[in-house]
Amino acid sequence: MHIALWVTTGFIAAAFSAGAVTQIVKTKEQYRAIGPSQHWTDDFSAGQIQLIAVTKLIGCAGLILPGALDIAAGLVPIAASCLALVMAGAATTRFRRMEWKYLPGDLFYLSLCVFIAWGRFDLHPL
Repeated sequence: MHIALWVTTGFIAAAFSAGAVTQIVKTKEQYRAIGPSQHWTDDFSAGQIQLIAVTKLIGCAGLILPGALDIAAGLVPIAASCLALVMAGAATTRFRRMEWKYLPGDLFYLSLCVFIAWGRFDLHPL
């Protein structure tokens, strides 16, 4: 279980980091132009989009660094829970905007974050 949790954590950290860096580097218009899956940005200001990105990056650091450095490892499930809340907000935005085609992806990432939180809180704490 420990290996499955680390693999899932690495996948989530890589995916969230890549998305967050893209959100920070590109302007709101450039980010929206990536494709129809990014039309959620219409509901947010440029500052809010960057705040979401910074939140994701901090969450990624909280997933990897405490466990890898064996310092305050209890932060890992808290970071996973926080990223799950970010994804719950993303899923809510998709639902509200009736973007049904993209909702399963958000729910997939949400479930992986919940799996990490559950695994590190209960099944195999670091």
